[in-house]
Amino acid sequence: MATPEVPEVSQSAPDGKSEKARTPNRAATLFAAWVRDLIISLAISAFIIVFLYQPVKVEGTSMMPSLDDQERIFINKFVYRIEPIQHGDIIVFRYPRDPAKSFIKRVIGVAGDHVRIDDGRVYLNGKELVEDYVPRAYDDNRSYPDVVVPPDSYFVLGDHRSLSNDSRDFGPVDASYIYGKAVFGYWPVDKMGRLR
Repeated sequence: MATPEVPEVSQSAPDGKSEKARTPNRAATLFAAWVRDLIISLAISAFIIVFLYQPVKVEGTSMMPSLDDQERIFINKFVYRIEPIQHGDIIVFRYPRDPAKSFIKRVIGVAGDHVRIDDGRVYLNGKELVEDYVPRAYDDNRSYPDVVVPPDSYFVLGDHRSLSNDSRDFGPVDASYIYGKAVFGYWPVDKMGRLR
């Protein structure tokens, strides 16, 4: 036998005060949730910027054509904690002669490598490097005597060889000065993409 349905009866106060009482609580709850989400978002962003990726602006032309003056890129600050710095990496480091300044260059030699430059041609461990990232217009004719890269150091060069202040001028860079790997360009939009 079916039970007859009893219609629900609203038990709100005749003057509607309970509906008004609920509205401020709902607004407060929504505001608290919004503030919580904002704090969580800021904390995640701070973590990413401090420990993982940092946006930087390239200043200067020493890495042209790979990186232009005023180009915006992301650097990965964590990657070298889990993998070694490799030949060809574009790194960001504190300038050895003035650690308040940051430089960005390409790694040519790692610890133990023999690096020599003869009339602008770079030799790594006796073999000439094929450097497709250095157009002829950006080449220069400087020479540099054979050097063995010391332990925990890196020989770095700018891609725009005729305008670059690099290991030819200040020697190999100690690993303690390196704080990131350039990984992705995001501005201008036409150069957006992974850096190589």
